[in-house]
Amino acid sequence: MPPFVTKTAAAGAMLVGALGLGGCATKGYVREQIAPVNERVAALEAREQETDGTAKSALSQAQAAAGQAQNNGQRIDQLNARVDGVEQRMKESQRKRPRN
Repeated sequence: MPPFVTKTAAAGAMLVGALGLGGCATKGYVREQIAPVNERVAALEAREQETDGTAKSALSQAQAAAGQAQNNGQRIDQLNARVDGVEQRMKESQRKRPRN
């Protein structure tokens, strides 16, 4: 065989081999390979939604507790003022009263 034919045959064989090995993946193969990843993503999204719900609930409870604490603080301030007034009146009444 002449060297030209051998080189052409080798080049043709390499071209056919490259086209045969470099074929496109089918949709089914891709779906099969992606399915586990999609399942993990779906599970993570579900966990994220659950965590988000828990966080929102905790925030709501914390805000309610902060409001209640503020109300309690105001009530304590009012009661302290009343106690101070009562103590003041008691001291005044003790000063006015002669001791026996």
